[in-house]
Amino acid sequence: MKTYQTLLYYCYSPIDDAEEFANQHLEFCKSLGLVGRIIVADEGLNGTVSGTKEACKAYMDAIHADHRFAKTDFKIDEVDEPSFIKMHCRYKPEIVHSGLRDPKVIDPNKETGKHLEAKEFLEMKDQDDVVVLDVRSDYEHKLGHFKNAVTLDIENFRDFPKKINELAKYKDKKILTYCTGGIKCEKASALLLKEGFNNVYQLHGGIIKYGKEVGGKDFEGKCYVFDNRVAVEVNHVNPTVVSRCFNCGKVTAKMINCANPECNEHFTQCDECGWEMEGCCSEACKGHPRKRPYDGTGYYVKVPQAVNLSKRKHKKFTSNSEA
Repeated sequence: MKTYQTLLYYCYSPIDDAEEFANQHLEFCKSLGLVGRIIVADEGLNGTVSGTKEACKAYMDAIHADHRFAKTDFKIDEVDEPSFIKMHCRYKPEIVHSGLRDPKVIDPNKETGKHLEAKEFLEMKDQDDVVVLDVRSDYEHKLGHFKNAVTLDIENFRDFPKKINELAKYKDKKILTYCTGGIKCEKASALLLKEGFNNVYQLHGGIIKYGKEVGGKDFEGKCYVFDNRVAVEVNHVNPTVVSRCFNCGKVTAKMINCANPECNEHFTQCDECGWEMEGCCSEACKGHPRKRPYDGTGYYVKVPQAVNLSKRKHKKFTSNSEA
């Protein structure tokens, strides 16, 4: 029996003096012995925390006892060890960056796509008048996505608004959006509605809840998660692997961070290339003087202000990863 749990959750609910709340909430989480990453904004909470089952229950009870967050839906994973090393709780302008010049033009508390439970999503997704839309970043959907889903070439969710025009051809369809846990869909679906899409839906609880409630049918590959686990299994009905090694093109579901901290790129790499390249995406990174020791996992504590070289690499990654 696993000793620890990891909780994935969000809640759009106004928080007065959110910056001070973030400071107090950090101390509360530390008092429970939790580790994780929480973003606090005026618009709500977005977090993943991990700890003992007792600590996680105490945390969920405290969140639900606060009338502002009573509707919070926790996705709970049983894990062998905590999924983070430290506890972070930071104030930011948004709990997920929308990429809009004025984020207040959409408000998920007022208008958003119709929420579909996992079973409803499963029943609708293959209908002729439906388009299933992945609103996550490219490195996420290359690791795993729903069968026949429309994916977007975006490095971050904040690039989503720039892609709206590309989706115009689907305006007469029912749009079913999905993401990891549901938080991005709240804003993506709200923006689609604002831009004139009339039939917009979203997978409530995201990929994670879909896997738990209906077995993850037709989700191809693994689901990227923002903690030490990096990727988790979703499909227990008809699983498959769709991602390929960034270096050799071999089918692999293993995703790592480049061992060069000034790159820190997310990419898929088979074990053979991992050891040969020492966890690096390129010979240049392999020879970098700050290269971190590779232990086979390819996970490192995030290095601040890492140089983003992803555009060049994603071009290569795309050519190697087409299923």
